[in-house]
Amino acid sequence: MALPSPDADQPAPLPARDAPRGLRALLPPLQWLPRYQAAWLSRDAIAGLTLAAYAIPVSLAYATLAGLPPETGAYCYVVGGLAYALFGSSRRVAVGPTSAISLLVGTTIAGMAPFDVGHGAQVAALTALLVAALCLVAWALRLSSLVNFISETILLGFKAGAALTIAMTQLPKLFGVPGGGDGFFSRVQALVVQLPATKPVVLAFGVAAIALLVVGERLFPARPVALVVVILSILALGLPLFAGGGFSTVGVLPAGMPSPTLPALRPAEVEGVVPLALACLLLAYIEGVSAARALAQADENVDPRQELFALGAANLAAGFLQGYPIAGGLSQSTVNANAGARSPLALVFASLTIAACLLFLTALLRTLPDVVLAAIVLVAVAGLIDVRQLKRVWQLSRVEFAIAMVALAGVLVLGILKGVLLAAIVSVLAMIHRTATPHVARLGRVPGTTRFSDLARHPDNETTPGVLVVRVESGLLYFNVTHVRDRIRHYIATAGDGLRLVVWDLSTSPYVDIAGGRLLGEIQRELAARAVPLRVVDAHASVRDLLRREIGGSLGEVNRRLSIDDVLRAGGAPLS
Repeated sequence: MALPSPDADQPAPLPARDAPRGLRALLPPLQWLPRYQAAWLSRDAIAGLTLAAYAIPVSLAYATLAGLPPETGAYCYVVGGLAYALFGSSRRVAVGPTSAISLLVGTTIAGMAPFDVGHGAQVAALTALLVAALCLVAWALRLSSLVNFISETILLGFKAGAALTIAMTQLPKLFGVPGGGDGFFSRVQALVVQLPATKPVVLAFGVAAIALLVVGERLFPARPVALVVVILSILALGLPLFAGGGFSTVGVLPAGMPSPTLPALRPAEVEGVVPLALACLLLAYIEGVSAARALAQADENVDPRQELFALGAANLAAGFLQGYPIAGGLSQSTVNANAGARSPLALVFASLTIAACLLFLTALLRTLPDVVLAAIVLVAVAGLIDVRQLKRVWQLSRVEFAIAMVALAGVLVLGILKGVLLAAIVSVLAMIHRTATPHVARLGRVPGTTRFSDLARHPDNETTPGVLVVRVESGLLYFNVTHVRDRIRHYIATAGDGLRLVVWDLSTSPYVDIAGGRLLGEIQRELAARAVPLRVVDAHASVRDLLRREIGGSLGEVNRRLSIDDVLRAGGAPLS
């Protein structure tokens, strides 16, 4: 789905402001309401109605994906939108159920309570409340930056794996067979075995729904195409042509909203609910912040920390209304933005519209075919498999591509919950590996200049006989000093007995801890035993302070003005 392009009547960028504090930071409406223009009200109303038309069928489909009653998804949209409108820092993000979180909840709860829908709903509501609690703790501790530990490459593989897993839960509905299996591969096996029992009328109906959704989204982007397909399917199912086709339907939905209540369960009573809440928080926060940043206007300041608070408030409301974890999804947010939303008031209009439908129109959805809900989910998750971006990652870095495939395989083999956790672990391990094994470059002078660069990349650089110039492309930290020590010693050994000077360029080492300082002292002493001086250049301020305290004057002069060229000229070393 394409991102919105600037409109002619879009508000002009405002001058930069200081970051809001206190109550204005906690309640973003205090920031945007004073600048709200009356002309925007109609645009927000239209966007809210459009979002509601999109959200009603999608929320029903996602709730069934989560293994919950269909109306649960609509409850989540109503209260989630209201809570986010009050606390969210983005003007265009729409909060509600998402496909990945719905499957995560559904597959995990199925293992906890496979034969008791009521117990599963209690677990789902408890999970939403735990997500809210974790969000508020992370907000209080200012942990919003931790999301940066999950790379885009990991998410790319995870989303592809989640899409395939989601598809395998919906394909049996498309073929009109019961399906089965606990994981991706067992579901594939069950579907293949049951294919001879396919109901042709149901399959044709589902394929037609998919075709209408795909064509409709291309011709009418960001319009409630799914609602039109739902209406057409309800009307079509009443025709004699489809009588006796073996369709299963949504059935009677309860009218109105549920009463706020706490789940009867407690976290200690449900094994695995805390890891489930952590995984939901990870997915919800990453997707929500990404959507907010992608749709932000020129004068808009998306606050990642405030987004934690808003996500917590939305999930708290969903948990009290017997819902399940929700997030600011990119698809629904793009619908809201492209429909002309100018402020979070659009979410208020959407919530009121959905609530009105729950009060007065639920009977119309009684004959909605399950195969249409499956078609909506299948079309929605198809966008999670970004083949173009996967190809680009393959071209740019085979290592990054391999990491994405590990995430994808983890979701398919281990399941979506363990796949999320594996993706997070792989992301952190990849970062640690890169930092623990940094490139240690041997430098040479760029011909005709006083600059120095990596000899391995530029073999035509000039070298100085008897001089070794090295640079570590990382900070010097306790977990990479062994690797750096081995590489430096290798270069020293390769230089042989003719070595008379070693210059260590610290310009790319912004941080050196105590272990790194001791490594420099150790190399200095080893070289001193061979009557070879070690000189340090381009050290950052904090690094210079540490080296002066740790090593003292044995490294020679350590200041901010000394360069490689200065050291070589002072040593009287001619260029080769």
